[in-house]
Amino acid sequence: MSTLLDDSTTTATGTGLREGAFGNARSLACRECGHEVALGPSYACPECFGPLEVAYDFPAVTREEIAAGPRNIWRYKALLPVPSDIEESPNTEPGFTRLLEARNLARELGLEKLWVKDDSTNPTNSFKDRVVACALSAARELDAKVFACPSTGNLANAVAAAGARAGIPTVVFIPSNLETPKKVNSAVFTEKLVAVDGNYDDVNRLASEIAGEEEGWAFVNVNVRPFYAEGSKTLGYEIAEQLGWRLPDQVVIPVASGSQLTKVDKAFQELITLGLVEDKPYKVFGAQATGCSPVSVAYKAETDAIRPVKPDTIAKSLAIGNPADGVYVLDVCRRTGGAVEDVSDDEVREAIVLLARTEGIFTETAGGTTVGVLKKLVETGRLDTSLETVVINTGHGLKTLDAVADRVGPAATIAPSYDAFVASKVL
Repeated sequence: MSTLLDDSTTTATGTGLREGAFGNARSLACRECGHEVALGPSYACPECFGPLEVAYDFPAVTREEIAAGPRNIWRYKALLPVPSDIEESPNTEPGFTRLLEARNLARELGLEKLWVKDDSTNPTNSFKDRVVACALSAARELDAKVFACPSTGNLANAVAAAGARAGIPTVVFIPSNLETPKKVNSAVFTEKLVAVDGNYDDVNRLASEIAGEEEGWAFVNVNVRPFYAEGSKTLGYEIAEQLGWRLPDQVVIPVASGSQLTKVDKAFQELITLGLVEDKPYKVFGAQATGCSPVSVAYKAETDAIRPVKPDTIAKSLAIGNPADGVYVLDVCRRTGGAVEDVSDDEVREAIVLLARTEGIFTETAGGTTVGVLKKLVETGRLDTSLETVVINTGHGLKTLDAVADRVGPAATIAPSYDAFVASKVL
């Protein structure tokens, strides 16, 4: 069994951890039975084998204290499992991305108030920089010797870049059929990019096996997953803060493993508990591509049983056939009065172009999935067009150019003359 901490090294905490290594985090708590274990490289409950997540003893936190922090996710460090001196550790400083009012897209779809939370402007152009920053902090505090991950692409980019910035040896594992831009965006940061013949679930199984055998490896979404997942909360924090410290009425979020959706909901609940926002109803909607939609299928079947599938979709960053947090996505969407929906690859492509031509935002296939689901929810009457809505764009379209390469291009090819331009009838 692998370990990250050297048991021969102890500190004032008696655990091998320095005081305050995980900030205001209290323990790791089981999401099923509530059993708590000490903070460390654990991800499964020893009592019932349920998933563990970070539990906290939060101090009083004010809006003013948050606003005085840096313009990145560390402005929320009191609410994350990171030390108070996190800014002193080299990292990619992600977050505080733009929240754009999407008037043109709203008008096109018939919505009264729509915002796009655009995470494509993060350091490696996806929301994964958020979760990786928290995982990197945990890996450093646990004295990891290797920083690693299994990935559908965006996570590999983020881990490779963060490892390079922190000076930690990094190994990333990806499916061999991944989009070329995502391969390049990882390989440019690390020479240890490993392509695996198989889908993401195959890659993830391999990573879990390595994590169990190799000493000192921190796999961000395996043995330090509880810390990694907390980074997604910062999306929820930022949306609320950028809306003037209030929650949106509706939010549409892509679903791969499902962790992002559940953590945005967790963030909203924490803000309510801390008195930073008014307690009000909100609806959470999940978005999947039809070619990998086990959570959507379960939602429509009104069951909690999520049947694993073999992914077959252009939305490779969402292509997780056995989503770890799928059942919790169902819980959140049902509890809040939302839904989980899916769209075809053609609808994904159409939505990518729609967002680009209405709002000037070029999204990857995950964002196309989310905007496509937003459109479908409006058309089927399940999303209230009179309520303020936020849709999350998780990555940049330059990573998935092939998805729309045959749908866009020159309107005409002409000779360099005014007469040729007029004859082209472009306008």
